Formats: sequence, C-alpha cells, structure tokens
Amino acid sequence: MTLEKVIALLADHLDIDASEITEETTFEDLGVDSLDTVEILMEMEDEFGVELKPGEVGKSVKEVVAYIDSKAE
Repeated sequence: MTLEKVIALLADHLDIDASEITEETTFEDLGVDSLDTVEILMEMEDEFGVELKPGEVGKSVKEVVAYIDSKAE
C-alpha cells in the first residue's frame, strides 16, 4: 500500500506515468534534483504523517517505502 502511494505521488509530482516507476527506481533515475527531493518529501510527510529527512530516506523507491513503513510503526 505504501509503495503504491509513493509511486502515485512521484508520478503526479513529476508528471510522468506511474508505470515508469518501480521499487528499484532511484530519484536520480527520475531526474529529481535537490529542490524536487525536498518538495516530494514534504508531500510524503503530509500523506503518511511521518517526518522524512533527505539524508536518511535512501535513494530508491524501495528504500523510501521501507523508511516510511519503519517510521509509521
């Protein structure tokens, strides 16, 4: 469930098709710069109700999902 929400949020923010994003996709693969990263993490914080720190969430979608799930427990 978290994975689907993260992918949908990324796809919406970056205006790309969600099918282009997998668990192994990294922010670098998506061409996300540091400003985009901060904006995306702020959206995710609102969506999931957890604090996300850019240096701690990881670089792939899978790592971000694992981080969110660990904070939500």
